[in-house]
Amino acid sequence: MIFITQLIFVKSGAEKTFQKFEEFAIPLMEKYNGKIIYRLRPTEESYISGDKDRPYEIHFISFDSEEDLNNFLSDDTRLSFLHLKEQSVRSTLLIKGHKM
Repeated sequence: MIFITQLIFVKSGAEKTFQKFEEFAIPLMEKYNGKIIYRLRPTEESYISGDKDRPYEIHFISFDSEEDLNNFLSDDTRLSFLHLKEQSVRSTLLIKGHKM
């Protein structure tokens, strides 16, 4: 099993477009043994310290295998609405690992 932590930085004013992308992407992950463990939208009050921009959302995701993740990323349906992500996401920080 692999785990992904993703910090997502959305362009100002593009939150609804990003949410449309998520409406497609999150259910599609299940087809490839993907699961959202946590999906967080941090608020200003939830920060203790840090000098970087605050992410719009933080996702903790699991996939049964690297192959499942790659199949999800290359899925034709996902690729057909990827433009929504490209229109709305400024940047992401993705950390991939395994449970210890």
